[in-house]
Amino acid sequence: MSKNPAIFEHDALAIDAAELLRDRFADYNSRFRAITRRARQRFEQRDWAGAREDARERIALYDRCVAETSDAVAALLGPNAADKALWAAIKDHYAAMIGPLLDQELNKTFFNTLSRRFFGTLGVDPAIEFVALDIEPTDRITHPVSRKSYAVFGALADEFERVLADFAFGVPYAHPAICATRLAAALEAQLGDFGPVVALEMLETVFYREQRAYLIGRIFGERRFAPLIVALVNGDQGIRADAVISDAEQVAQVFGFTRSYFQADLATVGDAVVFLRTLLPRKPVDELYTVLGRAKQGKTERYRHFFRHLARHPDEAFVHADGERGMVMAVFTLPSHPLVFKVIRDRFAAPKTMQRADVMAKYALVFQHDRVGRLVDAQEFRHLRFPRRQFAPALLAELFETCPSSVRIEGDDLVLAHCYVERRLRPLNLVVREADHDTARRAVLDYGQAIKDLARSNIFPGDLLLKNFGLTRHGRAIFYDYDELALVTECRFRALPKARSDDEETYAGAWYHVGEHDVFPEQFPQFLGLDADLRTALVGTHGEIFDPAWWREVQAKIGRGDYADLPPYPQRMRLGQG
Repeated sequence: MSKNPAIFEHDALAIDAAELLRDRFADYNSRFRAITRRARQRFEQRDWAGAREDARERIALYDRCVAETSDAVAALLGPNAADKALWAAIKDHYAAMIGPLLDQELNKTFFNTLSRRFFGTLGVDPAIEFVALDIEPTDRITHPVSRKSYAVFGALADEFERVLADFAFGVPYAHPAICATRLAAALEAQLGDFGPVVALEMLETVFYREQRAYLIGRIFGERRFAPLIVALVNGDQGIRADAVISDAEQVAQVFGFTRSYFQADLATVGDAVVFLRTLLPRKPVDELYTVLGRAKQGKTERYRHFFRHLARHPDEAFVHADGERGMVMAVFTLPSHPLVFKVIRDRFAAPKTMQRADVMAKYALVFQHDRVGRLVDAQEFRHLRFPRRQFAPALLAELFETCPSSVRIEGDDLVLAHCYVERRLRPLNLVVREADHDTARRAVLDYGQAIKDLARSNIFPGDLLLKNFGLTRHGRAIFYDYDELALVTECRFRALPKARSDDEETYAGAWYHVGEHDVFPEQFPQFLGLDADLRTALVGTHGEIFDPAWWREVQAKIGRGDYADLPPYPQRMRLGQG
């Protein structure tokens, strides 16, 4: 019995489309890796401006490739592009084609992005999407990531010298023997009662970010192991070791959600994630994918993990996030999960003058900017579907009253047309109010350091109120409210004019002209709400941030291309030079 020609044609078209999607993802992956491979040359040549451009280009690449693929699929499918039965067949063939691949989860996410674009899917549609809320994406991975091993029989410094020799660059090391000796001494001091070191194990792939290269691995004792990170810098005299890190908390900072993405040329990503989870067992899988530059896969895993958690807590209600209500965003959370959801309000109360598009542009800027450990990585989501019954009445009422264009009810569900999702932090103003004096003082001083770090990376927060900063469990002050954020180079930092008469002195408002981009740093302290002791400590330690001349000096340095070097580990962990 011959096969129906129409069925044969339908199946052949599905196969062609599946092959097209498979090949287009392979092309994206190839282009992604080509950009990533430039990182070595950027590091060797100390081309930090080029490295920043590469980071932005790689972030934009996914959407560019999706747009190109969408056009190609539309041209191939023609009038059948909206045929859901055809897309279900394409999905089946695509699944068979990528079945042998180690990184098939990345391929599936690419497919889902395309199918959602064609159908405008709300929530998920298992018929034309890959959905796997019940498994971890790395469960099937048994292939180990490529590593180098070093048995330690004698002095630890000798093994570090071998490690440095194996990770050679186009620029020589400055005094590799001295570097190895310092690495060994610093590591042994950190390990304490770890016991004798019997082996080192390093990933073959070098990780690059900002002005550093990182060798990532593990150190083994007789009964346990610990993380091992060697940070390298390239200075005037050549490459040298800048730090060695074995403490899990400090390693978490290097791979933190407030850092820019690594440039690491990994043949496969999933096995690297598996390895990194042995170093950071508390780190969510989504954040590991994201920090490796696979932001779209990170979003997929964050969605998967959250909705699996939500299904396990069907009686828990979404509530307002702690902190003051914002004029631009409605912010809510599920108390048992460490995320917040931020929805842009339809109208902003005075004195806010920006529009919705302006707010979205600020978040897009942060997504592409060097976050230097002081900006939360906010992920943009569309068409999220939640059970309506799990929203507290007060929260539901506020969402419908202030965000009606982003919220609607469909059956028993609430659908968010657009929102941002971030890690939840304790608002700094609440920390200062609730904590003991020493904790509050440390938090306020790190807040001052955060402003300096952001400024030196060309970010001015705009609104410096404590409520716009949060504190991590590591005690770092992080900025997370981006609606008034600006580039430092776009601001005009002015000294407060001197009154010329009694009338000007007693005038209730500003008697002088204030332009759109004018900033008066001398006014900052009076709006922070700090008690006298905390204010004195802040001014005494970071008083320059209230001086317009300091900001103008920062602007001049940035204008010369002199961006600050801000390592993701404390100064005390840095090794000596020479």
